[in-house]
Amino acid sequence: MPGLRVFSRDNPQRTLAITTTDFALIFKHGSTAPAINKSLNNDPPRCLVEFATLQSIDPKDYRALGEGVGTLGLITLGREVFLCIVTACSDAAAVRPGERVSKIDNVDFFCLTNSDYENGLEYEYESSATEEFSRGPSFENKEMVTDHPFLALKKLLSDGSFYFSLDFNLTDRLQDRSEKSTAFDIESLDEDMLWNSYMIHPLLLFRSHLSPAEKLRLDSSQILTCVIRGFSGTLTIPASISILPQLRTSHPSTLTIISRQSSRRAGTRFNSRGIDDDGHVANFVETETIFWIPPNITFSYVQVRGSVPIFWEQATGFLPGQQKIEITRSSEATQHAFNKHFENLELEYGAIHVVNLLSKLKSGESELSAEFSNQLRKSSLSQKADSSIFSNHALLRATEFDFHAETRGPLGYGASSQIKPELSDSSDGFAYFLSEGVGSAISDENQNEPRSSYVILQQEGVFRTNCLDCLDRTNLVQTIISSMALESFMLQRKGRLHPEIQLRHSTLWADNGDALSKIYAGTGALKSSFTRHGKMSIAGALADARKTATRLYVNNFSDKARQKTIDLLLGRLTDQLPVHLYDPINDLVADELNRRALEYSSTKSIKIWTGSFNVNGRHRGPDVDLAPWLWAGADEQTEDPTIFAVGFQEIVSLSPQQIMSTDPTTRKVWEVAVRNCLNSRTRLKGTAKYVLLRSGQLVGAALMVYVREDALRDIKNVEGSVKKTGLSGMAGNKGGCAIRFEYSNTRICFVTAHLAAGFANYDERNRDYETIYHGLRFQKNRAIENHDAVVWLGDFNYRIGLDGQFVRELVAQKDYQKLYNNDQLNLQMLAGRAFPFYTEGLITFPPTYKYDIDSDTYDTSEKARIPAWCDRILWRGPCLRQMDYDTANLRFSDHRPVWATFSCVINVVDEAAKATLRRILYTERRNDPYYVPSKSIEQASPQSEEHIPPTPIAPGLPPASSDNHRWWLENGAPVRSALRPPGDEYNLNIHHSSNPFSSSRSDTSWINTHDSTERQTITNKHDSVSQGPHFPPGLRVQILPVNRGAGSHSPSSLDNTTNRYTGPLDNEKAAPPIPRKPVSLSSKQCLTGSWPATGATQTVADTEPTPKGYNVMERNLGCKVNTINASSTSSERSPDTSLLNNIWLDRQKECGQGKNFHNTPSVRSPPRSTGEVNDLLSGAGDEIIGWKPLIPQ
Repeated sequence: MPGLRVFSRDNPQRTLAITTTDFALIFKHGSTAPAINKSLNNDPPRCLVEFATLQSIDPKDYRALGEGVGTLGLITLGREVFLCIVTACSDAAAVRPGERVSKIDNVDFFCLTNSDYENGLEYEYESSATEEFSRGPSFENKEMVTDHPFLALKKLLSDGSFYFSLDFNLTDRLQDRSEKSTAFDIESLDEDMLWNSYMIHPLLLFRSHLSPAEKLRLDSSQILTCVIRGFSGTLTIPASISILPQLRTSHPSTLTIISRQSSRRAGTRFNSRGIDDDGHVANFVETETIFWIPPNITFSYVQVRGSVPIFWEQATGFLPGQQKIEITRSSEATQHAFNKHFENLELEYGAIHVVNLLSKLKSGESELSAEFSNQLRKSSLSQKADSSIFSNHALLRATEFDFHAETRGPLGYGASSQIKPELSDSSDGFAYFLSEGVGSAISDENQNEPRSSYVILQQEGVFRTNCLDCLDRTNLVQTIISSMALESFMLQRKGRLHPEIQLRHSTLWADNGDALSKIYAGTGALKSSFTRHGKMSIAGALADARKTATRLYVNNFSDKARQKTIDLLLGRLTDQLPVHLYDPINDLVADELNRRALEYSSTKSIKIWTGSFNVNGRHRGPDVDLAPWLWAGADEQTEDPTIFAVGFQEIVSLSPQQIMSTDPTTRKVWEVAVRNCLNSRTRLKGTAKYVLLRSGQLVGAALMVYVREDALRDIKNVEGSVKKTGLSGMAGNKGGCAIRFEYSNTRICFVTAHLAAGFANYDERNRDYETIYHGLRFQKNRAIENHDAVVWLGDFNYRIGLDGQFVRELVAQKDYQKLYNNDQLNLQMLAGRAFPFYTEGLITFPPTYKYDIDSDTYDTSEKARIPAWCDRILWRGPCLRQMDYDTANLRFSDHRPVWATFSCVINVVDEAAKATLRRILYTERRNDPYYVPSKSIEQASPQSEEHIPPTPIAPGLPPASSDNHRWWLENGAPVRSALRPPGDEYNLNIHHSSNPFSSSRSDTSWINTHDSTERQTITNKHDSVSQGPHFPPGLRVQILPVNRGAGSHSPSSLDNTTNRYTGPLDNEKAAPPIPRKPVSLSSKQCLTGSWPATGATQTVADTEPTPKGYNVMERNLGCKVNTINASSTSSERSPDTSLLNNIWLDRQKECGQGKNFHNTPSVRSPPRSTGEVNDLLSGAGDEIIGWKPLIPQ
């Protein structure tokens, strides 16, 4: 029944509120922060959160959006922040009284940053649902948003495979829950089985910062919900069925199956295979069978399944059973992850018995099975006892059971029961979990309440079953093992497994197999008819055929989209932004962690060798000597490289038959040849050997990465990918092959490429590069650019744009610089058309193509190819530094191999130390007496991140200043500085230099006024200031009085009031200088009117104000202003006085009309008196002002 209600408010900030009957969890998007849906940066979205009582919330302006039963968390979709709410669920299982499991039937996403998506939400509201909170304005006139970014995620979460419980920790098995507190503690969740860990993580972090009382209130509100994925189901066994002879009860019993799929290596069938470097395997499922018998007896038995724990992949295909299986890592490179997987199982479950159902005859499965057995023999767990892995005392045992071979006879799938004798010893030794209640009476009133119990028996080991997909065969065998455990429990209690119980047990296991198969493969499980009914019918066979066809369609056309949605849910996409809950303390802690990175991180330098060789289709055996290339430049004093990245091209002849498919046979020969050459030196030196980390192939191009064995523990997340460019991406004769991995915390990527051939096809080669660079993708949508160090090596086929004979002459002269200046790759890189931001070392070796075979002579055939540097090595990354770049003298190809060595700085982060330091810093900041947290969410802002003064960078120094903290104002210090002279005879030197490091006498801060030298300096400088600011020659202003009749100012009065400027008055600042008029707005022309024009052009800034009672004659109104020399005759200098009355309006109108004023009478000022000071406000009576339109220039 829904217990949560969701409300929203848009003003003053976008707000979502999840309410219960007593409390509310409020989410707010800060309006002061930039809109994240329109932001182009990569900062994580930020929002505010507050947990409060319902009474403290003002219901005004809130509108109801819907109801729900739980909150899954926050997620960013399309740069919008969404809150995911479980809106519909159904009962799935009842494990014990008071322990219910619910299945999610529907979820909805509510946008925290935008209200546009609300119109698409359809809810049925009752009138009682909006007593205080109204729905707000109607949305009928708003356009509905149909392109919801959360539709794929909504479909995934509502597919019926997700479960949750509000009563107990669903991520733990019953045996583990019995050892913990009976109260449901959200902090004890198993993150391996938690599927909304990415979405709920910000809220769990928020919860961890609450006080213990607030934590208790938040947990009791049951707002936060944690979900698993898998299956959960319960069938009731009537009380009339006798289960245990000594028990008589009137209450029914329950049989429950709970399957929990791990989220660590989650994915679809062909996108998630094998193991990763952390020991997590694909399709890992823990299945628990629980049998509850009243009054309070509980039986529990756990099994696990998972993909074969080695590094392998399988490509999709349209023929069932013909999908090719490829083991991607060598046995040595697999061992560390294999051991880690079984060590984790041993710590969690105890002893392990592996049940391997792979075929020994079928291609692909037989190789997997052989490698699995090889790893089991070398495992440390199987060697703890002085016996074989089949010893009864070993922690790791194995049983090989070829399911298809065993069930091929007349018994069919019924022959699978023949595995029981091989498992009986381990089954008896592992036992099962059993508990009994303290009280034996049960009534109708308390039958739904949890009761205490004590443990009688514990399960001491686990069966790990696998086939290829861990679906059909695995589910059938696990049903048999579970039935064996139930029978053992019944026999121990002197009872028997009733046929009705057996029937319900088989039905639950069939439903379980179908559910898990739909999650991983997209359809129900095969052979489920036999699991359900104990026999295989014609209808069951037809159903299996239909499921097989459906799987082919789903795996080829739907799984990639499903995989991307799963990665989105788990937060594993490369460009995915997490949601950041605003917490000022956490922000400061994060900054402090960055400053103190040296306390939990370190760096080390490793040596990387890279090389490329086009072998021209020459087949050489594994004994070929590659030492002149692989160990070129090596000596006894220098350390050998940690990593070898070896690229080959044309390992097969590029015939029309070869370019459409990849044959790994030749690649494996070259792998052995390289490994033998590398380890021949390590044996002589007695150092760690090299192992093949991973290899990849695209028809003729192959890339192999070898790592020193002692460095394997630092490498993880190894992936490979290819990209075809030949025949418009259909053929593999041209293209790229890449391998990426993480060395500690540094991401490294190697790419080998074979680009388009042909002298003039450099544009096509550029396009090939672009196709590989942008089109090649690793898992989780990682691109080549998403790495700290990238090295390209291969046959790029760029040529030298000179005549062949001239090139040969330059090669003989070793004039490589002139050749490089005409190299196509160099020119394309300089033009930015290829490999932008990549670097190539200095080339000091001759062109590597084209030679005669087994000769140092360039091509002497009829084609006479122009020598060129086709084989190149380019790199990019701040952690790389190239040390060597050269070629090797291997002559069995028409190419010469190239090689380069790099020094790479590796960043190593101790995550445990970082987490410890984070907790310490957070506790210190939270207990800081200077910090006063916001009492309500309205008082906080994402922009105010510095509520707490930062700590000093060194003892004895004040902390760094910020916008909110200024250390020089502490202890009541005034804001304004108080300057005191050293004595009464000193004055402040206003001409003091702004350079604080100046030590000359003229730049002293104080001047002794009794010192004649210093006083003279002050006087001279004052005089220069009193004359006013300096202006360009001829830049003067004429101010004339307005003719207003009586009371108007006379020219003499004007002179008296405007020509007395001698400098700034006391306590008054000098007027700022008027900027020089731009040249484009000045005029050097003379008027051609009735007066000779010999004066200079004069302008004044349009921004200068006009004094009251005066009109400025010269304004920049889009006209050029010309002045006339005052030496003209008196008659020429006597304009009509009526012009003075409206000179401003007349000139303004004429300028606005755009007329030419060359013949317009000019106006001049009255003559100046002799001896008059010619300052800024002088009359300038010897100049005449005219007007001219400004002509655009």
